[in-house]
Amino acid sequence: MDLKIVWYVLGRLSWAYGCGMVLPLAVSLWYSESSVFAFAVAISVCLALGKGLTAYGTAPAGEVTNREGIAITALGWIMVMFLGMVPYAAGGYLSVLDGIFECISGLSGTGATVIPDLEIMPQGILLWRSLTHWFGGLGIIVIFIALFPQLGRGTVHMFNAESTGPTSDRNVPRVKEMAKALFCVYVVFTTAATLACMACGMSFLIALNHACSTIATGGFSPYNTSVAYFDSPLIEGVLAFFMMISSANFGMYVAAWKRGPKVILHDTEFRTYVGLVAAATVLMAANLASAQGWAWSEAFRQSFFQAASLSSSTGFISSDFDKWPAFSQFILVFLIFVGGCAGSTAGGLKVTRLMLLAKTIVLRIRQKMHPHLVLHVRSNGEDFSEDVLYGVARFFFVYVMLDILWTVLLVFDGIPIFDALGVAITTMGSCGPSFGLFGATCTYADMPSFSKAVVCLSMLMGRLEIFPVLALLMPSFWKRRVW
Repeated sequence: MDLKIVWYVLGRLSWAYGCGMVLPLAVSLWYSESSVFAFAVAISVCLALGKGLTAYGTAPAGEVTNREGIAITALGWIMVMFLGMVPYAAGGYLSVLDGIFECISGLSGTGATVIPDLEIMPQGILLWRSLTHWFGGLGIIVIFIALFPQLGRGTVHMFNAESTGPTSDRNVPRVKEMAKALFCVYVVFTTAATLACMACGMSFLIALNHACSTIATGGFSPYNTSVAYFDSPLIEGVLAFFMMISSANFGMYVAAWKRGPKVILHDTEFRTYVGLVAAATVLMAANLASAQGWAWSEAFRQSFFQAASLSSSTGFISSDFDKWPAFSQFILVFLIFVGGCAGSTAGGLKVTRLMLLAKTIVLRIRQKMHPHLVLHVRSNGEDFSEDVLYGVARFFFVYVMLDILWTVLLVFDGIPIFDALGVAITTMGSCGPSFGLFGATCTYADMPSFSKAVVCLSMLMGRLEIFPVLALLMPSFWKRRVW
């Protein structure tokens, strides 16, 4: 692995990240806010770091190797996590740890916040929170490849390290074209969501905040009570629609762009996801109506929005589900754990992994009865090899083990066990709202410092799907010998 290539690409990424802060700086200037200084400092740090890294590094002349791609992706996320903290800390709005928490929560699309009162924060800072969602939703590396395609060959390794969910095939030679196409779809969806929110009565800035959070399935809102602030079925319906379409594989939309909308109708994973949301909505509505006497119309309204919000890992809140019956809460936890589709901006285990795990279990049972049976798993029109199925099982095991590890560490720090378990599941699944002390109407501001550090690691590993971060911890990863 050539570390000078890694430093060079990270330097270019730091420059691009600094340019991304120009928009919130402009908003701060427009409103004459104190955050002007904070963004000026942050942009200066990004540009200085970028200059230093590119000067020390070397531009890739050939192909970026697998190890270099993993290092660029994992270290790039860690770097922008610290750089994104600077506006919060430089302006005195948050401590360094809280700033890191808020930034990785935004980049990972988790949406957990440590800011007790959002409505007193400068508009520039609120916009920056939503922009971290937008940058991290599609992926900072994917956006970087789309905007700066001159990195040379081998960018597929960077693309794969950041992409979510299993796949049976990668169109390797066209990864740069795919990144551009995904970015175009991402921009179109964000623009459409902004215009739709404005049509519902939001101002441009508030609409842009919610659009960035919705399409990135992040959940940051400029209001303390989130979407409940509006108390509008129309706004809830619009946001739920965009949250659900953002939970589908963005590659599916690229394919639909080329081959027609029938691609969307025939996508098994997306149909399964919609079916899960529909079933959850009906079950929770019936539970709310029978157990708490809700009117059916209100029960369906709140159940549908929360099902769309939490299954997509967005985390917008329209009702305090901490007060819902235990059965409804269990369904919400299940939706958070499963998450959206592979290749989407949503978090969680991913629907396709759940489908593959279920099919593998059925086939293993059949193989016990017929020992000579050859395993052949087909899903969504694609064949999945045993290597991919093994990878899915391995990911599921490590994912669950990390949920348990985070729970143990949080309990060690004094958090009640069920609250700790909820935090572990929601942060690994990139969905901020939990239950109990960190429920729908609460923030993470009072969480102990050690627990905040644990949660930061959980959010980072959940977004990068564990293994790129674990690779950095292996001494053999940094050795110069070729794998």
